[in-house]
Order: sequence, then structure tokens, then C-alpha cells
Amino acid sequence: MIILFIFFAVFILFYINTLTNRLCLVREIPEDRQTKVFRMINVLITILLISSYIEILYT
Repeated sequence: MIILFIFFAVFILFYINTLTNRLCLVREIPEDRQTKVFRMINVLITILLISSYIEILYT
């Protein structure tokens, strides 16, 4: 179960980063702000994935 969830989490993080990159290109966000955008989105998605894993684990 944990291996499947880790594979799923890596796929989700990769896909979200791809979408974030497209967003930065379309909105023409400056380079110095892009790192902040990527960091914030990655932290939020990681928190979401951890909380969903804990919910699955204890359900």
C-alpha cells in the first residue's frame, strides 16, 4: 500500500509542477517570484498528500 501511495504522490507532484510551470509561462511571472510560487505550491501539495495518507492509514 505504501509503495503504491508513494508512486501516486511522486506522479502528483511531478504533474502539479508541470502545471505550475505552464502557469508561470502563461502569466509571465518573473523569475524571482517563480521560486516562491513553486515552493508554496509544493509545500501545500505535500501537506495535502501527507494528510490524505494519514486518513487512508487510519480508515
